[in-house]
Amino acid sequence: MTGSTYLDYDKTLNKAFKMLKDDKLKSFGLLVICGINLGLRIDDLSKLSFEELRKDSIDIIEGKTKKKRTLKVNEHIKLALTYFEDDLKGYAFTSQKGTPFSSQHINRMLKQHFKGVGNGTVSSHSLRKCFGRRVWENDKQSERSLIYLSQLFNHSSTQVTRIYLGIQQEELDDIYLNL
Repeated sequence: MTGSTYLDYDKTLNKAFKMLKDDKLKSFGLLVICGINLGLRIDDLSKLSFEELRKDSIDIIEGKTKKKRTLKVNEHIKLALTYFEDDLKGYAFTSQKGTPFSSQHINRMLKQHFKGVGNGTVSSHSLRKCFGRRVWENDKQSERSLIYLSQLFNHSSTQVTRIYLGIQQEELDDIYLNL
């Protein structure tokens, strides 16, 4: 598989919750939790505000596709927000200097903190892929879940989604391993 890998959802979630307890990693931990629970591209994810995250759902217009999406804020995100002061305003994911994280900084941090949690190159796309793999696995690896994910990710087909999530490569590998 080329490109970035997906991360193991449970390991990533646990590690991100531990980061929330470290003032230097707190904002990054929240970004990881939101990334694996919302499935957004990093440019859209990094622009979310505390005000948006505190709602039950978030309406966004995706930067790349210009399509409107409504995202549900789940219990993992709500729990992560309890580590932050109620009166926080502005961007949710900022450096200690108060500036929004750049995608390059996010990629560096992911490589530093999540090396070994996936099976290849870790990047900001790994969070989105982690979300997709979790949805697929939670729905017993069904075609239905691939149809939903294909719509969520704005892919042209479920085949594109299979390749994106690394599913097809695993199935091809199994051919050789089961001879």
